[in-house]
Amino acid sequence: MDALVTQLKALAEPTRLRIIALLSRGELTVSELVSILGQSQPRVSRHLKLLTDAGLAERLPEGAYVFYRLTDAGGGRKLAQMANELVPEDDAVLTRDVSRLEAIKQARAQAAQAYFESVAEDWDTIRSLHLADHKVEAAMRELAGAGPFDLMIDVGVGTGRVLELFSDRVERGIGVDINHSMLNVARLNLQAAGLKHCSVRHADVGALPFDTAVADLVTVHQVLHYLEDPALAVDECARVLKPGGNLVIVDFAPHQLETLREDHFHRRLGFADEEMADLIGHAGLELAHQTALHPEDPSGQLTMKIWIARRKPATPS
Repeated sequence: MDALVTQLKALAEPTRLRIIALLSRGELTVSELVSILGQSQPRVSRHLKLLTDAGLAERLPEGAYVFYRLTDAGGGRKLAQMANELVPEDDAVLTRDVSRLEAIKQARAQAAQAYFESVAEDWDTIRSLHLADHKVEAAMRELAGAGPFDLMIDVGVGTGRVLELFSDRVERGIGVDINHSMLNVARLNLQAAGLKHCSVRHADVGALPFDTAVADLVTVHQVLHYLEDPALAVDECARVLKPGGNLVIVDFAPHQLETLREDHFHRRLGFADEEMADLIGHAGLELAHQTALHPEDPSGQLTMKIWIARRKPATPS
């Protein structure tokens, strides 16, 4: 009961109620909230601390930035959502706040689009060399399992497409990426798709910000070939996987396209089945399935591979 009283006290202040209403519409940084609320940074930070201490909001560091959002689970989220629903939609202050929020979202979208356009040519070049994306995605959905999954973690979230792909099978989806610009792209795509149960955060694949054995499904789509140490990434994915959970790895079979290393920063020119089996076994998982998807176009030069690894279910005592 003490926790509930603390949460109700935290909500019983106009600025904090405004912040909850804004966070119910998406993640925001302190500077963005300062701009919307028209208050000083120290004052806004104090309100945010009270909300986080009360379990109504949570703090997500992302490099030089810190994002805030409604807490992911528990009574605090339900209470925050209820408070937001009770605020009259025609309230003059809320209307002004939402208008300023939309301006910030538009600026974010423009920045994300500019970044996406700067890398789209590279992506299109690589896509032309392998099977169509929709066929790879269909195979991923078939092989990953029907779910439902309580928690999905997508490592190297990119545009957020893999989270969208599995959004109908997960209670909660979290994508991680080291690239701030790509996180911005993914946030906007997930928001546009109305996927409130999916979110992203800044993290290195070698040090995932999750407890051990929390995810039912972990996906790593065309990420390992960029990494200096793919074994470390597979180990981390295995660490966060629950007993009985599935790890889906999608990457290229071995190839000789040096241009991908020279022009597109690929560190590895694909993975052989034997090498991937070793990575999976070393991580304490068992290889449950592997399949090859060959390009249909004769000019295609890249074979896509999907490996399904599984952590054995716990043995009943």
